[in-house]
Formats: sequence, C-alpha cells, structure tokens
Amino acid sequence: MTQSTTSSSTTSPVERRSLRRTAVVALSALALAAVPVAAHALNSGPAATTTGIHAAGAAARSGTKPTVVLVHGAFADSSGWYGVMNKLRKDGYPVRALNTPLRGLTSDAAYIRGFLDTIKGPIILVGHSYGGAVITNSAAGDPDVKALVYVAALVPDAGETLSDVTAHPVAHPIPALPLQAVPITGADGTQEVELALDPAKFRAFFAPDVSPGKAADMADAQNPVNAAAFNQPSAAAAWRTIPSWYLVAKQDHMLSPDLERWMAKRAGAHTVEINSSHAAMVSHPGAVKNLIEQADRGTN
Repeated sequence: MTQSTTSSSTTSPVERRSLRRTAVVALSALALAAVPVAAHALNSGPAATTTGIHAAGAAARSGTKPTVVLVHGAFADSSGWYGVMNKLRKDGYPVRALNTPLRGLTSDAAYIRGFLDTIKGPIILVGHSYGGAVITNSAAGDPDVKALVYVAALVPDAGETLSDVTAHPVAHPIPALPLQAVPITGADGTQEVELALDPAKFRAFFAPDVSPGKAADMADAQNPVNAAAFNQPSAAAAWRTIPSWYLVAKQDHMLSPDLERWMAKRAGAHTVEINSSHAAMVSHPGAVKNLIEQADRGTN
C-alpha cells in the first residue's frame, strides 16, 4: 500500500496521461477482439452475425409452432400464397409454399411427401383446389402432419379419381370450365395433354374478387395441369386419420360450393364459409390464415 502511494506521488502528470492512453488503447483492442468471438458463438459459418441471430430466432419459432406447408392447385403457382404467408409469419409460424409439378396425382403427392420428410417437427398441411387431393395423399401415414386444411379444395376418398369427385351430383352445379387443351410430348416420348384456363376468361371463373391487374398476372403465369391427373385414383384418404378443416368459397365458379360442402361433410372437417371466389387465399388471406391457426389450436 505504501509502495503504491509512493509510486503514484512520484509519477509526473505527463507520465500519468500516457499511462491512461495506453490503458484505453489496450481496452479497445480487447473489445474489438471479442467481436468475432461473439459472432462465431452466434453463427459458426461465414455469414454475418445478424444472420445467426435470425437463424436462432427461426429455430425458436419452429420449436413452438408447427411448420405450415402450403400446396397450390391447378392453373396456379405458389405466389398465390404470399398474402397468407406474410400474415402467418407475423404470428410466428414457419411457412413453406411449394410449386407443385402438376404432372399427375401420384407423382405430385410423392413430390410433396418427399419435401415433408425433410421437415423436423409438427406440420400443418394446406391444399387449395387440386392441391387438396395432393395433400390427401401426401399426408397419409405421416405422423408429423397434425392437421389438414382444405381451401376450396378437392378431397377424394381412397380409390376415387378427381373426375369421380367432380361428377358427384349437387343442387347448384357450375358451368363448364373454359379449358384449353394443349398436346405435348412426354419425357418418354408419349403424347399427353395439358389443360389451362382460357386467359381471357380466367378472372371471371378463378378470381372475380381479385383486382383486374392481379388477375391478369395470375392468368398469364398459370401453370397448366396434365389431364391425366384427373383420372388417377387417389391412393389414400389422410382425412380419415388426421383432423381436417375446410374453407368453403361461397362464390366459387371453379368448384361448386355445394360440392365443397359435401366433401367437407364427408371428411368430417371443421368448416367455415366465406364470400369468396375460388382464389380465397389471394382475395381473403386473413380468413385463410385464421383457419390455419384454428387448426393449430384445435390439435393442441
């Protein structure tokens, strides 16, 4: 103690200022050296520290909420889900929207199932239109799929084709769809047929409650479906073992709302009805989001 006091009293003011500057430089160097160490602790890869934080947040979310997988139908693509995806993300749900090949029910279902197998944890599987038939097959036997959500969707039973389902008699059938058939050559050289909606009539049938500009984009970007998809029997009916929810679009011109009600009732689905066109996920993303979250709560 005496030695320290004596040393301090004998050090000149200039020397003391120099010592303080040296200490500041040393502390600054230590702080800078700690930055990459902290970044490495958050993210061991070459990405920025913020990426590691976001990844940690995503992992936390996926641990508390199921992953919502969204499957589009014919004459559409995954962009139709964007509004629903944004709303689900705000509520903390991990989401994925897949581009279905639309080559055939059997192969499309296998494609989606292969993706489901890469997801860890519980899944809510959502299908629109033809995508409903796809998820009905993809989810069969998958213990991670906790709920099926059908949005103005086709819901076949095992052994049924989609042609069988749409031929079911209803009180108020829809007019014939304005389909355009395009012959194509398959990968094995066989002749096949693809079906698309007449772009000039797309909005009137598929999305009358969507703005003209948006509907025009959807019409011009639509993915045609292989005609064979409607004649392939469903290999399974996942709704027989997995709880299901169904959104009936009361202004649907692609599928009869009466047919939707019949399919929902047969599947024992929890059903809601809204004043929407076939493109409910585009024109009413909030209602679709709410039904998905209802399915999550209903299976907890």
